[in-house]
Amino acid sequence: MSTNLDLSKLYKFDQLATTLDTLDHIDNGAIHTYKSLGFLAVNEVLSSDEVQKSINSLMNIIHSDQTKAKIQFSKPRDQCLTPEERELAVRKVYDYVDHDDALTQIAYHPKLIEKITEILGEEPVLVQDMALLKPPHVGGEKPWHQDMAYGPLSYDKPVIGVWIALDEAALDNGCMHVIPRSHMDGGVPHYAVRDWQICDTNVQVERDVAVPLPSGGALFFHGMLHHGTPPNGSGKRRRALQLHYACKSSKKIRPDEYKRIYTNEMTDAEC
Repeated sequence: MSTNLDLSKLYKFDQLATTLDTLDHIDNGAIHTYKSLGFLAVNEVLSSDEVQKSINSLMNIIHSDQTKAKIQFSKPRDQCLTPEERELAVRKVYDYVDHDDALTQIAYHPKLIEKITEILGEEPVLVQDMALLKPPHVGGEKPWHQDMAYGPLSYDKPVIGVWIALDEAALDNGCMHVIPRSHMDGGVPHYAVRDWQICDTNVQVERDVAVPLPSGGALFFHGMLHHGTPPNGSGKRRRALQLHYACKSSKKIRPDEYKRIYTNEMTDAEC
């Protein structure tokens, strides 16, 4: 992460999302709000017991040399001399579903699947599972982007992301930020700058809404929604599960269509 980032020009911290209390509060009115704004935040999706089991599972994966889940480290694993160094070097854990019972149960949580089905209007299929970790002080920024601009999620119908806070996700440790209604703009070009991202100058930062969540809370968001997370400058961990679901009837778009929508290859535009 560049230390020269001017976060005041990339993120705003004065507008906060309205949240629902529980999954039971996702009714027709809330689904209408989701379709209009492109996101929906809920304070209580997982119980404290489910949160703790999820954290335990992630720690078991990180510290196991036999796990079948995949781990992305920020530095070579053999340079992590202690268990704490190893944990704090992990940026992402992914492809853990079917390899860990507790995390698999979260991904297929009946109440969660019920609400996703209502939002999508048809049966969902889990197409991606990961855990995103921002360690204290060194957890880097995830620049503004659209999830469907990433190849595994480039479907012809909207995917839905479910981002679940395991630790409290606050303004100072990298909670999610979104641009309401940006999903209505369709796919936009992404560039390899700090990450695969929307060009900073193309983000309507003045519309940024931060989505702080308690442990166990979740953000439901449209796959075209512009969103990102600032770095974690605090002394707190910020661990989150992120699951993506596609409509059962959806299909992956062709590579040439992907290039037309999500890259600058056919327009020669520059960032």
